[in-house]
Formats: sequence, C-alpha cells, structure tokens
Amino acid sequence: ASCLPGAKAKALWLGLGRDSGRPGEGVLKPVLEPQAEEGIWPLLGLSGNRVPCLPPLWGGGQDRALGPGAFWHLEDACALVPAVFGTGPEPHGPLLREARGASGYCPLLSDGDVLCLPGSIVSAPGPVLVPTRLQTELVLRCYQETDCDLCVRVAIHLAVHGHWEEPKGEEKFQRAADSELEEPRNAFLQAQVVLSFQAYPTARCVLLEVQVPAALVQPGQSVGSVVFDCFEAALGAEVRIWSYTQPRYQKELNLTQHLPDCKGLEVRDSIQSCWALPWLNVSADGDDVHLVLDVSEEQRFGLSLYWNQVQGPTKPWWHRNLTGPQTITLNHTDLFPCLCIQVWPLEPDSVRTSICPFREDPRAHRNLWHAARLQLLPQRGWRIDAPCSLPAEATLCWQALGGGPCQSLVPLLPRVNVTINKALELPLLNVHPNLCVQVSSWEKLQLQKCLWVDSLGPLKDDMLLVETQGPHDNRSVCALEPSGCTPLLSMASTRAARLGDQLLQDLQSGQCLLLWDDDLRALWACPMDKYVHQRWALVWLACLLFAAVLFLLLLFKKDRVKVWLRLLKEDIRAGAAARSRAALLLYSAEDSGFERLVGALASALCQLPLRVAVDLWSRLELSTQGPLAWFHAQRRQTLQEGGVVVLLFSPGAVALCQEWLQDGARAPAPQGPHDAFAASLSCVLPDFLQGRAPGRYVGAYFDGLLHSEAVPALFRSVPVFSLPSQLPGFLGALHEPGDTRPGLLGERARQVSQALQPALDQLLQVPGDPRDSGDGTRDGT
Repeated sequence: ASCLPGAKAKALWLGLGRDSGRPGEGVLKPVLEPQAEEGIWPLLGLSGNRVPCLPPLWGGGQDRALGPGAFWHLEDACALVPAVFGTGPEPHGPLLREARGASGYCPLLSDGDVLCLPGSIVSAPGPVLVPTRLQTELVLRCYQETDCDLCVRVAIHLAVHGHWEEPKGEEKFQRAADSELEEPRNAFLQAQVVLSFQAYPTARCVLLEVQVPAALVQPGQSVGSVVFDCFEAALGAEVRIWSYTQPRYQKELNLTQHLPDCKGLEVRDSIQSCWALPWLNVSADGDDVHLVLDVSEEQRFGLSLYWNQVQGPTKPWWHRNLTGPQTITLNHTDLFPCLCIQVWPLEPDSVRTSICPFREDPRAHRNLWHAARLQLLPQRGWRIDAPCSLPAEATLCWQALGGGPCQSLVPLLPRVNVTINKALELPLLNVHPNLCVQVSSWEKLQLQKCLWVDSLGPLKDDMLLVETQGPHDNRSVCALEPSGCTPLLSMASTRAARLGDQLLQDLQSGQCLLLWDDDLRALWACPMDKYVHQRWALVWLACLLFAAVLFLLLLFKKDRVKVWLRLLKEDIRAGAAARSRAALLLYSAEDSGFERLVGALASALCQLPLRVAVDLWSRLELSTQGPLAWFHAQRRQTLQEGGVVVLLFSPGAVALCQEWLQDGARAPAPQGPHDAFAASLSCVLPDFLQGRAPGRYVGAYFDGLLHSEAVPALFRSVPVFSLPSQLPGFLGALHEPGDTRPGLLGERARQVSQALQPALDQLLQVPGDPRDSGDGTRDGT
C-alpha cells in the first residue's frame, strides 16, 4: 500500500507459535520468485477464472523477510491507505486497487521482540491517530494452483481523535508573528498501531508506526486504513483479533471470527489438506436420522458428536474411531439444535471439519425445550439447565390461590434474557410461594415454576399490592387482580375494592411483606386469611340462626309436621321410582269415543308421573314412519329403559288377536294408517308364544266394555286388570318391582279413577253401541 503525501510508516512483525516450515511465509511476502505461480486470491472473487492478486514487491537483500521474527524497511510501500484525500500516482501493485499517494522514506524499527500488552488507557495530549474499525477478508495464498493455504486479510481503519488546544491572548499573536521563522508545531500526527492475531496454535503481533501530516486532517476525520495481507490460520479455527495504539487512548478493538472448514469452502480442491477428508451426509428416515460417511474402505477416521454451546466450551457426547464407509443411526429424540458432528482422518495434524445440521430442525427445538429444566436455588437464585442455548426471556409472575393464569409483573420487573447453566439472582427483597418464574420464547410460554414450593409450602391466599410514589410524595395503591390493577379506594365490585380500607390499614400497620422496591414503586403481599375466616363465620352464624328458627317451628307444629314429612318422603320415593319407569300403551283404534278414553288414561298416568308413549300423541310420526316402524322404535326404547308395554283389550283388539292366531304366521293387515295395535301383533304375539312376555307386558280392559273371559288365554300369562275397579293393582304393576306402597297406590288410584270415569261413562251411554251386542261384552250396570 502507499501513504499520504509526506506520510511515513514502518513496521515490525513477530510470529509466535508453530512455524509451517516454508521459507518466505511471513505475514507479507517480500520477494516473489519468478518461477513460482503463487499469489493471494480473495475467496469472494473465485467464481470463474482465478486471477492471481500478487502482494507488493519489497526491497531485496538483507531486507527480505525469511520467516517468523523478520523485519522490513517499508520502502515505497507504507501501510496507510487514504480514504478522503486527493488522487496521486497509481499504486505499485494490484493488491489494493483503491490506494492513493506517493512514496516516502520509512526508517527502520528496532529488531527487538514485540509484546502485545495493551496497558492502561491514558488521556490524549492532543489530536492522535486511533483505530476505529476492524475488517477481515478470507483469501487464498497459493504456491501452485492446487497448493494453497487459507489466510485472513485484516484492514484497520484509522481516524483522528482529540482536538487542538487553541492559544490564548498575547501567545496567539506572538506565535502568529513568529510563524515564518518557527517550524510548525506537531507537523506530524504519529501513532504506533498494534495488531494482535490469535488462532490456535499460533499467536502473532504486528507493530506499525504511522505518521500523517497534521495540516491535512481534522479531528474526527477518517484518514485511511492499514492492511495486512495474510495471517495464516487453520481451517475451521476460531481467530481473535485485537488492535490498539501504544500508548492506548481508548478501548481496544476486538473481533472474533470462525473460519470455514473444508465443507464450507467452495475452493476445497485447491487445499491439499481437504483431499483426504471424510465426507458426511445427513439423511432422515421416519423417526431416525442417518449419518452416512463416504470414505474408502481402508481409511481410518475419527467421528465425534458434541454439543456446541455458546456459553462455555463444547460438551462431547459421543466419540469413535472408525474405518471405511459407515452409516450411524440417531433417534429423533437425540437431536438438538446445537448437536454438531466433527470428522477427521486419523493422521498427524489433520484438518477437522464440523457441521451442525439440526439448527433449524423443529424436532430438535422441541427436544431442547423438553430437556430444559428450570431450577430455583436458595437465596433468591434461579437457573435453567439445557444442553443448548435458548432464545428465551424470563420474567416473574404472581400466581393467585384460586387458579387461573399467572399474572406477569412486567413492566414492574423487566424481562431478562436467558443464559443457560448459569445461576442468576432474582431482584427480590423477600421470597413468597406465589411468585413464579416464567420462561417464554417468541411470545410462547415454555416453562413455569413457582418459587421454593418445597421450603415455603403451598400457595397462599395473599393479595399483591402495587404501591406507586407520585409527585409531592403522593402515594397510590392498587391490587393486582385478573381484571387488572384495581385501586383500593374505588367503587369496583371486586374483592380488593370491597376490602380496600382493611388492606390499607394492614399495609400501614406493617402486616404486609415487602417483596420488591425501587425509587418509584413497591410490591407488597398482604395476607387475606383473616378476612376469609370472618366471611365463613358470618355464614355459619346465619345457618345456626336458621336452624334455631326451624326447630322452634317444629316444636309448635309437631304432629302436623310429622304427617307432612312422612307424605313428602313417600312422595319423593314414589315419584323417583315412577319417573324411572316408562309405559307404552297399545290399543285398537275403533272409534273416537274409545280414543278419548285411552287419552284420559294416558293423561292420568302422566300425572303419577310416568313416562307414557301412545300412538294417539304421535300421529305425525306415525304418518312419516309408518305404524310398524314407530312401534318397533318405541318398544325397543321402552324395554331398554326397563319399562312395560300395556295392552288395552277391547272387542276390536280381541278380534284382531283371534284372527292372527287362526291365520298362523300371516298377520292381518292394519285397519288404518294410525293403527299401531294391528302392526304390533307380529312382535307382541311371538313374545307371548315363546314365554318372553312376563315382566315386559301388562294387560287391561275397561269395565262395561269387555268380560274378563273374552281376553284370549294366550295373554293371561301376564297380569290382566279391569279398569277402573282394579286400578291399585294396575298401578302397582307399572312400578318397579318391590317399590309398591299400598297407601300411596290407593291415593294414586283414586286420582286416576276420577280422571277416567267421565270418559268411560260417556262411552257407555252412547245409544246403539255395537259393543253392547252381547258377544263377549256386558252392560254398564
């Protein structure tokens, strides 16, 4: 590079660590052998034909650098590149095409050792040169087209720091008068810039002295950059670079960079150490992940799986020395975002390559949160243990005793970025079991744990108060509730507002625990147990008062109360039993008078209450489904619920039964679209013939319409009752077995008879009724 007009620079390079053994491998190659096809190639410019970008030529003879510890006269090649000044002659070489300026003489530095010791920061006596920014670029240093090494090119940008001290009074005029006779003071700004480069197993330092004409620069102005072409480093290494001045006027610049390995370089064919490297591919197969290593059958190599943690060193997990092609299977539960794979040939000083293929894998991130553990430590400490770094934030929240979500204390207590495997301290004055730590990632809650449950016990019924200090020493207090922070002295219908005065008294009397405090706000936990006890005491007092009044009433109305309680008990038991029984009424639709009688019976049975089903109330369903389908559905539901099917016999029903029995298997056709009785005979009669009727069926007929002998003998295998004369027995058969009570059934029978008798009398008084003809019937007298 070239300098500003009149600028001077001189440099000394000292290399510490392992030497590659090749002559002429300094930081800057001073002499280029004519027959060697070597040069420095920027890696970013290798997308096509490679054009060697040669380093600048240096003076020959004794000034030639022959290895570590050598030094140079930087003749015609000072290390300052101007950034803002005018143009000048073209540069001497193509390495830094933006260089400007003319050559100048650079005196020789001492050949003693250079130590990289920054020292303490001192005040600048005036304007000085300081480094402002470090910039790196990866380049290849090639001896042949297929024999290259990886280098790091470092540029240090310099600027002017500090201001000139203006002279005062007569001194200013005196200096102006003598300006022609006296050489200008501080004609050059001079700086010794140190560049430290560390990359295991080497450590190198460069010391450069730069002088810039003071008349050409202004304070705060950038003056250019110092460029060092080639710091050699191993593939995949981590390099750390520092730059500062001696003496040091500001904090040193530092930069850490991870160099790519053979797998990450597009020019690995030019680096011989990458040729023998085992190549690794990762493939997925269901829940398994396969690591496929494509190497020759006899090649021996090492394989290591490790967790690459940001905080702290890497943590090894699995290591093997293997031979030949290998396929290693991992379960999906073993995947983590920081799980990396390192592979290398088992040779001395071999290059290792590492990949971390699971950084964006959703399964790996799920496994990471499943493996993370939130621990609460004594003395208000907490820690998250996890195999990898977590992009998460932690905050405190308040968990109320009644449940519900934990209420965040942000912005009172700010969020904290999570650092794994490191103990952190909570900003609390006292601990409380209702305080919990929440860990969230991308606004999603991942972990939560309440503080010291084992030592402090379960959650408490405490109220969290937020005290805010306003201007003029004004205080406001609100209670943290699910609906928000409720002011204590408000008309809200919340628990805190109702007990606002009492809570303020507790706070002033020191009964609340201070959890956190700063200059403007404070958090208090106030116990609510005593208010809960007072509320329950009032409830118990009201119950005792009611019991006493009831006892006095019982004393005055003892006999009447006994009767009422007995009837109430029997009615409840009977009603519960009746409600559990369903009844399906089947009858033959002969005329409207008989249908009114059946309807009166069904309505009276519903008052017991019973759940009654009758086709008279389901004409729409009968028209839609048909009589047979409707009967099948009602019969199945009634029998499944433990109910009973009631057969109401009439002259028409008896005739249909006898016709069915005479014809055998062929059932007679229904008499009408709403006649469910005729349709039901195909199912009812087989139950009687096969002995399945007892317990499922009950028979009945009405007094004055049919003689008991007219009922076919087949149906007498079940109880057959005459209504209303045998209503108690009929109602007893409709109840659950063993739940009959004669006294209650008599009262129910009387109610049903009163509802049934008017319809029966009206039917029997119809003149010319065919049922009075004498075949199987009797008159109503």
